[in-house]
Amino acid sequence: MYLKIAAAAAATLFMTAGAFADPIEGTWKRPNGTLIQYAGSGGNFCGTVMTGEYKGKSIGCMAGKDGKYKGKVNKLDEGKTYNGKASISGNTLSLAGCVAGGLICKSEKLTRQ
Repeated sequence: MYLKIAAAAAATLFMTAGAFADPIEGTWKRPNGTLIQYAGSGGNFCGTVMTGEYKGKSIGCMAGKDGKYKGKVNKLDEGKTYNGKASISGNTLSLAGCVAGGLICKSEKLTRQ
């Protein structure tokens, strides 16, 4: 009996923990097929390349909440870092790197995996 109660409590705790995850946390697929994983760390959400040529490299960190974030985006093929912004709508992450105070941005849409 106690084992069943403990198992039910553990399952509830596991499901609740997922409900409190920030919307940006998780694995996202770029249009080119590369997978990026965002994880929380000290109030920031940092992205790491999980597949492909830049596997293990950081694509930058962002802070924010409620599906809107700002921070830095690393363009690994250029070796440059840009001011970045991201927003989430459903299972789509719009990620942009910007210059000129945010007037000129290049963005792409990633899909939650």
